[in-house]
Amino acid sequence: MDTDGTHETRPDHTGHIPRPAAPPKPSHAPTAGPTLGDWLRVPRTSDGPGVWTYGHVPRAAEEPEVTPTRQLVSGALISLLAGLLLWSLLWNGYLGGFWLWPLYMFTPDSWAGTLPSVVASYVWYGIVIGALVFGFGRLGRWSELLRRLLRSRAVQPLHSTEPARPQPGGEDDPVRWPQVRGAGLGEVADRLEGEAGGGRMNDVDYARIRRAWDSVRVDPSRMRAFADSVRDKGAGACVHPSGDRDLPVRAARHDLLARQVLLGTVEDGVRNPYARRGTSLALDPDVLGTSLLAVGPSGTGKTQSLVRPVVESLALQALAGQAAVVAVGAAGAQLGPDAAYDVVVRIADPASVYDLDLYGGATDPDEAATLLAEAFVGDLPGIDVRRAATALAQLLGPFRTAYGRFPAVPELRELLDQVPAAFDALRRELAADGTQQAMLRELDARSRQHGAHGDPGPALADRVALLDRPAFAGFFDTTGQGRPFSLRALEHPIRVRVDLPERGHADASRMLARLLLAQFNAAAAARADRSLFAFLAFDDASHTLTAETVRGVQRLRSAHAGVLLTLRSLDDVPEALRTPLLGAVGCRMAFSGVTTWDGKRFAEAWGTEWVETRDVTHRTVFADQPLTRAIHAFRKLVTGKAVTTDAVTVRQVERERWSASDLAHAVPPGHAVLSLTSVKGDRAAPLLVRLAGTA
Repeated sequence: MDTDGTHETRPDHTGHIPRPAAPPKPSHAPTAGPTLGDWLRVPRTSDGPGVWTYGHVPRAAEEPEVTPTRQLVSGALISLLAGLLLWSLLWNGYLGGFWLWPLYMFTPDSWAGTLPSVVASYVWYGIVIGALVFGFGRLGRWSELLRRLLRSRAVQPLHSTEPARPQPGGEDDPVRWPQVRGAGLGEVADRLEGEAGGGRMNDVDYARIRRAWDSVRVDPSRMRAFADSVRDKGAGACVHPSGDRDLPVRAARHDLLARQVLLGTVEDGVRNPYARRGTSLALDPDVLGTSLLAVGPSGTGKTQSLVRPVVESLALQALAGQAAVVAVGAAGAQLGPDAAYDVVVRIADPASVYDLDLYGGATDPDEAATLLAEAFVGDLPGIDVRRAATALAQLLGPFRTAYGRFPAVPELRELLDQVPAAFDALRRELAADGTQQAMLRELDARSRQHGAHGDPGPALADRVALLDRPAFAGFFDTTGQGRPFSLRALEHPIRVRVDLPERGHADASRMLARLLLAQFNAAAAARADRSLFAFLAFDDASHTLTAETVRGVQRLRSAHAGVLLTLRSLDDVPEALRTPLLGAVGCRMAFSGVTTWDGKRFAEAWGTEWVETRDVTHRTVFADQPLTRAIHAFRKLVTGKAVTTDAVTVRQVERERWSASDLAHAVPPGHAVLSLTSVKGDRAAPLLVRLAGTA
């Protein structure tokens, strides 16, 4: 294959040119859409978090008052009749001739009976008729009625015209790379423009090269390497370490220029603010950085319409050098093909190429012990996680000092069970050194505490035993013979998927999920370079959260990271953590079918708002005059109803944005109620959204 991506056909040893082979079958059907140049030139505007900025036109903040068509017709007809009546009175002289005084005043007497006098008279008649039409037309709102009849009612935008688009070939045309050209790299800009115009560059290439150029602007010493890479490889410059320039398949619509994924459409109904009705809703790192909690029963489309699109968007951004994403789900979850990831960890699958680092890449025994304790006993009531971390550190520290590594799962289980052979061997290794008295004291302390009241050792041993099963043999290796994946790799634009053995080892899977969440919180906060957006997505976060991990989730927004947590019900979270969890995340999503108990929690989190209510009171009219009573009696005889008068009371009251009953019963299938908060603090009220993945 040549450098430009084309195949060169060469003759074989007989001198004949072989027939070219058929191209490989595409993995998915081609998608119709705009060219790269057209896509780049579309204006992107936003008036709030979660707005799909591609071609968005802001709307008015409040709904304009719309007069009913029947009222417009009656008003126009009355004003027309009134205008005709006034013209008839003027023309026939019933009101006198005062309206002809300007004509007599500005025409000379010598024009009497001549053609100029006739022309002047008709001109004046036209002026008077025009004035009547204008006055009574404004009074009867003829222009609005005419627009209503010519076209159906349309959305009235805040601006009548869309923002101006860059002209092809202009100075601000993004296809011409004006920033690169302005830095004196005209040749490089021409090469990139040719790649885009020739169809050899896609949206991932553009986002990736633009990201590389942003790094050049920060560090000008990289300019020469950037220019050489573009000259040599064109659209393939600065490629991702995997060599991939796109995903094998896309299940959602993405806008990499704005780093957004289209989630659905805001319903055009009274439950949503007028400015957001009918607009498209999208997610991006600006809102995902505050983390997202989604709750909905099985079958509501949490994976298809939320987790898969978000993970796919972050995977595309990873190819563009902008993000690092880790997706965690049960084996068989539809989180994308293996080719869409750099690392796929299939725990309990002997065919898995990669392993999981049980200690998360930590080198400090105390840090490793804290992470393990949170995962092993963080969900057990009555167990002090800090004491458990101390007990683990009393074993991990001496073991690492003696052997230069952390213990594997069977070795850790033997130490926690105080197996004499394992304990004595570790003691001999430390004693042989002669300088490890501190570590020997750690072992002695563990021996004294073993079996005492409140000792977390037995609980830790029971939890480690869940991983010391034949199905996990060969996993969590610490001897360096495997290929363990560590969350310390979040400093690189990596795409990772972890498959948990939920079907056969549910308790072990939940424990590993807690471990991954604890390791992610620690790794994201410990990154030296936070330019990449780090994201962890759980397809099912049931029994995963602990008090410490919830606090860690709240701190992620300052570390340029976030998590996506999906639950079938809030009952899968300890009761003491439900309110803190809803407060820790900035984005909350309730799918259709949630229970009223879950809906009550969401309603409390979303709070109340002031709304205008109208109370109409019907009062029976009692007439005093005989004629009026007769008319009322006749009207009641015809209509069957007594004559009443309406008293309307308008009040401002405070009501819940979404009540528990509304969330449980008023959200249609394929919809969800979603509130968003950006990292900067901008908020979007709960919106009823029709999800794209289930529509």
